[in-house]
Amino acid sequence: MVDLRRKLIAEALGTALLLAVVIGSGIMAERLSGGNVAIALLANTMATVGGLYILIEVFGPVSGAHFNPAVSIVMAMRGELPKAALLPYIVAQLVGAILGAWLAHAMFDMAIVQFSTHMRSGVGQWIAEAVATAGLLLVILRAPAGRAAAMVASYIGAAYWFTASTSFANPAAAFGRMFSDSFAGIAPASVTGFVAAELVGALIGLGIHHALGVPRSGHPNIVEASGEVGTAELT
Repeated sequence: MVDLRRKLIAEALGTALLLAVVIGSGIMAERLSGGNVAIALLANTMATVGGLYILIEVFGPVSGAHFNPAVSIVMAMRGELPKAALLPYIVAQLVGAILGAWLAHAMFDMAIVQFSTHMRSGVGQWIAEAVATAGLLLVILRAPAGRAAAMVASYIGAAYWFTASTSFANPAAAFGRMFSDSFAGIAPASVTGFVAAELVGALIGLGIHHALGVPRSGHPNIVEASGEVGTAELT
């Protein structure tokens, strides 16, 4: 029980800090970019990549650094996360996501409680989220031991730019960003479609991993190595 409590604290705190990085950097980027959306997105991407890498390295040895219900579900399906811990993990991640959004608002002297008006919807966006999440899970499941943090952060950074949705790839991130009417926000009406696409994408990523077989270098248990996440994800 004590061990699970520590893991849940790590998941909540790590998810909160991830959302604070994503939302806070989005706010700063929007304020400094002079209306140039490309520059704002680039700044948001760079901050997310750096923050994600550090958070995985810090919290991975404690909880596996999922910060992402889709990752936790897949790990539970694989037997790498006890099924009894799955719901507590998801609750910790969702609570952490809200707290992270509020923390970002507090740092920038914004109204703490708010809801996004940024609509993100359409078939293209949903396909993008499925692709982003499938790729994320594939990276997590096939990353060589000790390289998951760098590979996940790099993948999310790339997916910010090659997906139409800017790669949330994380139901907790979509949920938390719903509570921020900022550059990184997503309107509540858009969240259901994003989450559904992300869950489908996670299963696709797991299916591709199985189809490819065990990597030549051996299959590392990422929960026991450097951890895994999804985000900006992530975001």
